[in-house]
Amino acid sequence: MKPFYQFAQRFSYLYFKIFHRFEVFGVDNVPKKGAFILASNHLSFFDPPALGCKLPRNLHYFARDTLFVGPLGSLIRSLNSIPVDREKLDLRTLRTVLSVLKNGDPLLVFPEGTRSKDGQLAKGQKGIGLLIAKSGVPVLPARIHGSHEILGPGKMLPRLGKKMSLQYGKLCPYEKIDSEPLEKDRYQKMAERVMQEIKNIPV
Repeated sequence: MKPFYQFAQRFSYLYFKIFHRFEVFGVDNVPKKGAFILASNHLSFFDPPALGCKLPRNLHYFARDTLFVGPLGSLIRSLNSIPVDREKLDLRTLRTVLSVLKNGDPLLVFPEGTRSKDGQLAKGQKGIGLLIAKSGVPVLPARIHGSHEILGPGKMLPRLGKKMSLQYGKLCPYEKIDSEPLEKDRYQKMAERVMQEIKNIPV
């Protein structure tokens, strides 16, 4: 991992621990080597750093392509961010993502596609099914709690003192997610299975 990325991890964890009594469970479920897709619910802008700050791996993230300009663009690139058009997953982005996974690094994906408006789990989008099918890697489900109350949609400033926690689930083999490769609506069904794995993580 790059030194700046490691610094960002430590800084994020320190902030979350001090101001939000952050607790992380299931780190032993994180593979020590090999590529995987980290799939989590999405409640807040705090979710990406929270999901990565205690992960002992070189995690890669998606970020809106319009952010990759000037100093901000350089900053988020140094944090392993991959530019993506929120309206579609283009061929160039897909190639970049598959290259990351081929190199053995993990990738964070939010199956719901956007932050939950009410803090509840939403429907998974078929894009994650496409990524899993094209890469053939396992999925590590995760579920984050509390970040919606801290900095959910509509909130401008974080609510200090509100508790946040994170639970990594058991690694899910590729074959379990893509159990019926010839089924109709294959990618959507795969997304639904990923969301079920997230839902199964104890609250």
